[in-house]
Amino acid sequence: MPTKASARRSEAQRRAVRTPPRSSHAKQAPQAVHPYLAYGRHVLELEARAIESLSARLGSGFVKAIELLLACKGHVIVTGIGKPGFIAQKLSATLASTGIPSLYLHPAEAVHGDLGRVTSHDVILALSNSGVTEELLRLLPSLKRIGARLIAVTGNAASPLAHAADVVVDIGHNDEACPMGLVPTTSSAALHSVCDALAMTALNNRPFTSDEYALYHPAGSLGRSVMRVADLMRQGDANPVIGETEPISKAVAVMTNTPGRPGAASVVDKRGKLTGIFTDGDLRRLIERGHQDFSAPVSTVMGRSPRCCSQDDRVQQAAATMREGNLDQLPVVDGSGRPVGLLDVQDLLSARFL
Repeated sequence: MPTKASARRSEAQRRAVRTPPRSSHAKQAPQAVHPYLAYGRHVLELEARAIESLSARLGSGFVKAIELLLACKGHVIVTGIGKPGFIAQKLSATLASTGIPSLYLHPAEAVHGDLGRVTSHDVILALSNSGVTEELLRLLPSLKRIGARLIAVTGNAASPLAHAADVVVDIGHNDEACPMGLVPTTSSAALHSVCDALAMTALNNRPFTSDEYALYHPAGSLGRSVMRVADLMRQGDANPVIGETEPISKAVAVMTNTPGRPGAASVVDKRGKLTGIFTDGDLRRLIERGHQDFSAPVSTVMGRSPRCCSQDDRVQQAAATMREGNLDQLPVVDGSGRPVGLLDVQDLLSARFL
């Protein structure tokens, strides 16, 4: 006869079988956010709100500032000191890189002779969150006598800098993310953003092509992204071309004697249009097959209907064509199909396209 203890154990076991296991998706108590992470998010949220509020704040002052920038016959001279000074340097660099001649003027150096850089044809962009920056205010009488137009970008539309300016772009007051409320953080984010808005709006409302952008960015990944084939191709004496009726031996001589030895020659018909290409690879395959008649026309052994590109194509596009086709050379043709250049894999490697 079962004891009371064994009966209780049996009942407990039956309940355990009937009770489903706890779901892994059961609601769990939220974990506490690390204080470092919480404050970092707080900073980002404050700066994001400050930038978002600028959208509604931009008004007629912004429009007039763009009109002055677009009408400028001289340089756009950007000035500021401290944190706004760093933003001013970046703004000047952005303007210059997008085709608007621009200089950064350090306020402290300006009063010691660098004001000689400023002319009556220039537009001054003065950046100051407070609008009472002493180094900037000292420049105002001289700038007025020179006759340059002044745009103030400031968080204080009632400041001396704003009163002296021809145009005011007001970014408003923003509480700093600094726990002491002192270090420029939120105000710097707002100032930086409105400066980008000025530069990009000016760019969007003036003619400026990708070719011009490439002219100002010849180096680095930006330069490579907009470089045209004409900037890199081999041309003139460095572009090997041979008639299709010429013997194979002459094609080999042309490839060998062409400056840079590209390892290929474009083959043309009597009208000068591209009909094929003869490469070092073609020559090696002839030798492997025991071919001995090098007096035969090159047209009998050339690669027909070769892939080619235009001198106006982007180099990145041409490089992709060469990668896809496992090609070492790519003829460059004009609108009539005549080879005007040759793109060689070695040139792409040197320019870091491959």
